[in-house]
Amino acid sequence: MTPMSKPRKPDWVIEKERARREAKDATVWLFGLHAVRDALLNPRREALRLVVTRNAADRLGDALAEGPEPEIADARRFPAPLDPGSVHQGAALEARPLDWGKLSDHSDPSGAPRLVLLDRVTDPHNVGAILRSAEVLGARAVIAPHRHSAPETGALAKTASGALERQPYLRVPNLGDAMLQLQQAGWTCVGLDGEADAALGAAARDLADRPVALVMGAEGPGLRARTRELCDRMARVEAAGAFGSLNVSNAAAVALYAFGAGA
Repeated sequence: MTPMSKPRKPDWVIEKERARREAKDATVWLFGLHAVRDALLNPRREALRLVVTRNAADRLGDALAEGPEPEIADARRFPAPLDPGSVHQGAALEARPLDWGKLSDHSDPSGAPRLVLLDRVTDPHNVGAILRSAEVLGARAVIAPHRHSAPETGALAKTASGALERQPYLRVPNLGDAMLQLQQAGWTCVGLDGEADAALGAAARDLADRPVALVMGAEGPGLRARTRELCDRMARVEAAGAFGSLNVSNAAAVALYAFGAGA
């Protein structure tokens, strides 16, 4: 190395910088009238390109003024690069993903709030439905790991029916570490499992005045071993019969209702 040359950056630093650049340049295509309208009206959302049919433009109305100049398209040759079969209703918006900040921005325990933590829930329709329930039932945020989770996509946004623009969906580097951070701040982590000894209603009554993070696993594998070990309590949704179970989005809605709306 010559006296004037700079030392080479470590590989992990180079990779982190590359990932940051890619995230900055990333875009997502939102589609459907509800998803596009709410994105246009969201001041946090950076809109880049708007493609609409004349009928969709009429239905979006004043919301069009909040976005880029719309491209009027023929419904039979809709030019937005959407997956085949996407029910776009004549409206598609290219935008930057939302930035909901850090976990600490959403972890104030005062007022006994609720959080939803998702462990390897990758189906965008399930996550979209959970975001919608979280908004309606008063959760502070929905939190998932960067890897093995559903990214922000048009399918997720359409299922969320506008909730993606208002309900924080925070993706963290490591879910277990996020649970430890929450516990240190005074949160109780309650994992949902059909085989748990405690019933959901009993757990909700015991923790009515405490900040609670509801931890949900993917259908099939459920919670990972470390996630389960870090939970302060486990609870089950009681079934009326000997058999039967709920998918993760329905279970999240039931759990949020049982624990009451957060502050």
